[in-house]
Amino acid sequence: MAARTNISSGSPYEAIFGFSRAVKVGNQIFVSGSTAFQPDGTVAGVGDPYAQTVAALRTIERALQQGGASLQDVVRTRMFSTNVTAHTDAIAKAHGEVFGTIRPASTLVEIARLVHPDMLIEIEADAVVSD
Repeated sequence: MAARTNISSGSPYEAIFGFSRAVKVGNQIFVSGSTAFQPDGTVAGVGDPYAQTVAALRTIERALQQGGASLQDVVRTRMFSTNVTAHTDAIAKAHGEVFGTIRPASTLVEIARLVHPDMLIEIEADAVVSD
């Protein structure tokens, strides 16, 4: 089996919940659900699905960089929105700005809520690092 590397963002929730921001196995990186949660405990872009999507994608980008990858290596995203009807355009705009030319496989689904009531979007990403 390929070596496994856990990638941490330094969030205290990683130890509490028992997860890593990302896990690298071989040339694959799996990034956990990322939100607009900030290191100071606040949620960025309260009420703004575009700003929250951008913040989540930045978190994903940092995790990928720690694993020796970039957004160019992303092959799949999964997006979980608390209101697809109202937020799709904003989410699509932010996602498209980052992945418009990369075009990973992608899913957007509506969920009842996220862990914090101010969170509107959570995004997971999978990447395959090129040789």
